[in-house]
Amino acid sequence: MAKAITDVALIGLGAVGAAYLTSVADNFPECRIRVIAAGERAERLRSGGIVYNGKRYMFDIAEPQEGTPAGLLFVSVKNGRLAEAMEQAAAFVGPETVIISPLNGVTSERKLAERFGADNVVYSYAIKLDATRRGAETVCGNEGWIVFGDERNEPGRLSENVLAVEEFFKRSHIEYEIPEDMIKSLWKKFMMNCGLNQTSAVLGFSYGLMQRSQEARSLMRSGMEEAAAAARAAAGVELGEAEIGEIFRTMDMLSPNGKTSMLQDVDARRVTEVDAFAETVASIAREHGFAAPVNELYLRIKNRITPSMILAA
Repeated sequence: MAKAITDVALIGLGAVGAAYLTSVADNFPECRIRVIAAGERAERLRSGGIVYNGKRYMFDIAEPQEGTPAGLLFVSVKNGRLAEAMEQAAAFVGPETVIISPLNGVTSERKLAERFGADNVVYSYAIKLDATRRGAETVCGNEGWIVFGDERNEPGRLSENVLAVEEFFKRSHIEYEIPEDMIKSLWKKFMMNCGLNQTSAVLGFSYGLMQRSQEARSLMRSGMEEAAAAARAAAGVELGEAEIGEIFRTMDMLSPNGKTSMLQDVDARRVTEVDAFAETVASIAREHGFAAPVNELYLRIKNRITPSMILAA
């Protein structure tokens, strides 16, 4: 009998978590939903829920010590909170739990596999999600889709876990893609983050400004080229002009008024994820003996970026 996912536990109810968990709530009413939270955040979610595109959602809030194994653990925290999130979510993971973490970067699946076992973890990332936090409300114009799978996904021979997540996404009306080469796809998204997210955060540029400024596009390209060199050195993944061109085309389709998640973090004075991008590229560059000046610059700036330090209005 095929594995079926009928309950999900989510940790990290930010823009990404809200976009996809509300879709589960709206379209898969038979699915049990639990949001993992502790302390003041748990109380806030219990009392007020979340507002997503003008609709309020009240979810079942589960404290870490109240956990029982879920069919699917959805991890959507920022990279800097992953270690804490793994500890808080531990009781929600059992032998049959599938874990998916559409985080930015290329390290979350390895860390989750080390903590919970590689057999439980499916690679993933979110793409073309155009969501913005406005106070307590999340406004989303484009929910994009989730790219997921094992390292290799041969059509007609998908693993039990991948098939279970696919069926769950279908029932939840979550758009998805299963690439044959998941590792290359993951590094391509990482390359986009190194170029678009970091450059927009340093310059303070919305998507519209990134789309129109040739100087910003040039800086973004350099950041991506360094990330491609890191992918080649660290994982044997070849990324080139075709993938860079596709990323620019993706950016050019986004709402001009929208902002990358990293720029939203800067505006809200939250810690950014530069460590997950620039530090990864810079450390690989140092290890393998190639230059990565743009990512080294972003790394030096990293969490010191504040709205008052943005280079351009």
